[in-house]
Amino acid sequence: MPMPVVIGHRGASGELPEHTLAAYSLALRQGADALETDLVMTRDGALVLRHENELGATTDVAQHAGFASRRVTRSIDGRPVTGWFSEDFTLEELKTLRARERIPELRPRNSRLDGQFEVATLRELLQLRRHAERERHSRAAALGLASPPPIGLYLELKHPTHFAACGLSMIEALLGVLEAEFGPGPEAGLLIECFETGILRALAARTRIPLVQLIEAEGAPYDWVARGEPGVFADFTTPAGLARIAAYATCIGPEKSLVIGRDERDALGEPTALVPDSHAQGLRVIPWTFRVENAFLPAEARSSAVAADHGDLVRELLRFLAAGIDGFFTDHPAIGVQARDAFASAANRTPPP
Repeated sequence: MPMPVVIGHRGASGELPEHTLAAYSLALRQGADALETDLVMTRDGALVLRHENELGATTDVAQHAGFASRRVTRSIDGRPVTGWFSEDFTLEELKTLRARERIPELRPRNSRLDGQFEVATLRELLQLRRHAERERHSRAAALGLASPPPIGLYLELKHPTHFAACGLSMIEALLGVLEAEFGPGPEAGLLIECFETGILRALAARTRIPLVQLIEAEGAPYDWVARGEPGVFADFTTPAGLARIAAYATCIGPEKSLVIGRDERDALGEPTALVPDSHAQGLRVIPWTFRVENAFLPAEARSSAVAADHGDLVRELLRFLAAGIDGFFTDHPAIGVQARDAFASAANRTPPP
C-alpha cells in the first residue's frame, strides 16, 4: 500500500502566517509530500492565495487609509460579511498588503511576523514548487538515487458561485494559469478541490487533473443552496452519495469528525464507515485539518486546559491512520511526517494476519 500523504495545510501554517511563500517553503523543508492552498480572485482576474475573499482577517488592509472606503458588507455564500474583498482590488493593489496571523490568540509566535510577507499568487506558488522539485532532483542525482515523485499540490477553489456572480470565472482563470505553466496536458501531482459540486463537474469535462470533493460536517454545498437544490453534505457520506462523487472525482476531503467522531467527553470514538465505503468506490480519503493546539485536539490528546498549549497531535493522527485514511491535511507537517513514519514503522513490524 502507498504511504499516506502528508499535506502542508496552507503551508506550515502552525509556524508561519498561512498562505505565505515562507510557510510553503517551510512545509517542504519539514518533509511534506504535498502542499494545499486556497484560491480567490482579484478584480483583474488573478488567482491569489487566501482562505477567503475577505481580507481583513489575514492582512493589514485595515491599516491602509487609501482603502478605507472599500470596506463594505456583502453576502458571501448566503451570509453577511463585513470587510474588504479581493474582488474589489487589482493584483497590484493587493501586493501592497502584508499578511497577518489569523489566530494570534492561539499562535502568538506567528504574530511577531505580521507585516513581513506579501499576498502570494498561484503563479508564485507554482514557481516555488518548480524550484523545490529541481533541488530535490539535483540532490537525488548527486546521491545516485531515483528521481523523487512530484511535489503534490492541492488547489482549493473558494466561493466559485460568488465569483461567477461578480463576472469572474475561476475555471477559466485556473486552467489558463495551468496551461501557461505546464502546457495542455495534466501536470503530475496537481489536484483541484472544492466544496461546491458544479464547478468540479464542469472541470471533469475539461481536464484530466484529479478532482477532490470536500465535505463539511454540516450544511450544504453553496451552489446547491443558490440553485434551490435539495440535499446536504451528509448525503455525500452514504454509499450512494459516494458513488455519485466517484463519477467525477478521485478523492474526498471530509472534515475529520466524519471519519472518527467524538463522544460525550470530547474524546475520539470509533471510526465510521466512511473510509471503507469510500475505498469501495475507488475514492481516496484525506481528512482535514490536524492541528497541535489543545483547542483542536480530542480530550485524550490535550496537554492542559490552556487552548493555545501544544498537545499530542501524533496520538490523534495515529488513530486516524489506523482507520485507513490515505493522507491528511495538517498545519504542522513536521509532526505529520513523524506520525506517518511511526505508523508505517509499526505496520512493518506487525506480521500480517
